[in-house]
Amino acid sequence: MSTLVNAAPEVASTTPRRSRLTAAKRRQYGAAYVLVMPFFIIFVAMVVVPLFYAGYLSFYKERLIGGTSFVGFQNYADALTDPLFLSGIFRMAIFLVVQVPIMIALALFFALAIDSGMMKLAKFSRLAIFVPYAVPGVVATLMWGYLYGRDFGPFAQLSRALGFGPPPFFTENGMLFSIMNIVNWEFIGYNMIIIYAALRSLPSELYEAARVDGASEPRVAWSIKIPAVRPALLLTVIFSVIGTFQLFNEPKLMYPLAPNVIGTAWSPNLYAYNIAFVNQDANYAAALAFLLGIVIMIVSYIVQLSNQRKERRS
Repeated sequence: MSTLVNAAPEVASTTPRRSRLTAAKRRQYGAAYVLVMPFFIIFVAMVVVPLFYAGYLSFYKERLIGGTSFVGFQNYADALTDPLFLSGIFRMAIFLVVQVPIMIALALFFALAIDSGMMKLAKFSRLAIFVPYAVPGVVATLMWGYLYGRDFGPFAQLSRALGFGPPPFFTENGMLFSIMNIVNWEFIGYNMIIIYAALRSLPSELYEAARVDGASEPRVAWSIKIPAVRPALLLTVIFSVIGTFQLFNEPKLMYPLAPNVIGTAWSPNLYAYNIAFVNQDANYAAALAFLLGIVIMIVSYIVQLSNQRKERRS
């Protein structure tokens, strides 16, 4: 009997405490929701709603007679047979296969060189390689456009001084590599920082033991460092895939210098922009944008799938 009497106050004392803890947690959750809510409101208003609206527009078409009418997937079917859109996709596929490996390889080389101490003045070198990424893309493209100029560019003037013709920067075949060079200059530093951060997070004991065993620095990099930063490499590749198919600033700003070469459909993003704002056909441009997003998702998935297979084999 006395045991029951003594237990009763304990139960009574724990019940308010639990309620107080619950109330404190509720206040914490409420504060968290209040702090996060502005982001979600802006995200929904600026991303989700325009995305759904663009999807809605892609199923309609404005006609000269009858106004706007529902056409279903006709805009998508037209885009899949549009030679200008398909040529832009094919051109970006070449851009991806050629430019991205060069950019990732150089970024990896610089990251390994700085991490291993082979590159002198590591802090200055890291900053110097990263600085081009801090330059706005518009400014970088205008700067390289001046350097590429046939009449006023320093490369053209040097070529003429040596008795040669103007460099083929703005030719049909040379334009692709000219823009590749601009993108490499802009984004090697960005990818280098991602890889370097992954290298710095590795425990130094992994490769110090290999050095003690007599492994050279290239051997340590190939056998230990590169496999360890594979997730970071995959991240840079996926970012590069997205950036390649969304290429816009460089061809748009290079158009006045070589309008016959670039045209209005050099990249899919540039083509969708001209369809929307020059031809005033927002419905077809929305369909092009959604198809471009699907292409990006497919290529990114293929990259991830191939990386997973390599990991399973290793």
